[in-house]
Amino acid sequence: MKAAVIVFPGSNCDRDMAVAFRAAGAEVSMVWHKDTGLPEGTDIVGIPGGFSFGDYLRCGAIAARSPICRAVVEHAGRGGYVLGVCNGFQVLTETGILPGALMRNRGLTYICRTVGLKVATTDSAFTSGYAPGQELRIPIAHHDGNYTADDALVARLRDADRVAFTYADNPNGSAGDIAGVLSENRRVLGMMPHPERAADPALGGTDGRALFDALAGVMAAA
Repeated sequence: MKAAVIVFPGSNCDRDMAVAFRAAGAEVSMVWHKDTGLPEGTDIVGIPGGFSFGDYLRCGAIAARSPICRAVVEHAGRGGYVLGVCNGFQVLTETGILPGALMRNRGLTYICRTVGLKVATTDSAFTSGYAPGQELRIPIAHHDGNYTADDALVARLRDADRVAFTYADNPNGSAGDIAGVLSENRRVLGMMPHPERAADPALGGTDGRALFDALAGVMAAA
């Protein structure tokens, strides 16, 4: 598995994501936002958490217009895999790769703690390492993590089995308790919680490790 982790000014989880990919056996390249192409043979693009461009305008809006994001959109359009976490999820909605928007948390405050998640589907390369309905403990760290979508969009996502994770105790007001969303082809995942921060016992938990291991397994079998 060849992974490309995008780095923006203000990214602060890029190294964490790279460590998690490497622990799953991936060859990882760090890609600067001004680059115009992805490394040859890239299987999956990781868009990390942080505060790209200081979260000016809407979170992720400036990053989504960086040169590298054109290559990410093309990669996704060819059926390539993409994982966007926290700010990365915001970037994916701003590019239009994923539907909906991430808005200010319901309580208008920054939240940084471990929360309960429920695996809503195992029908994806990202979630196939979990059991249906499995409960996970994964950290969150965001100010604008309120997944916003109208009732019709939430219904379409549910009907298409595109909700990857839901919150056990919704911390930010997200519509339908949604914590993670899949693309139509199920090869792009955006999620607000940080699985890369729960992939090593030294970090206090390993519930996120199965996501990276499952990706590696799917790609090894391809």
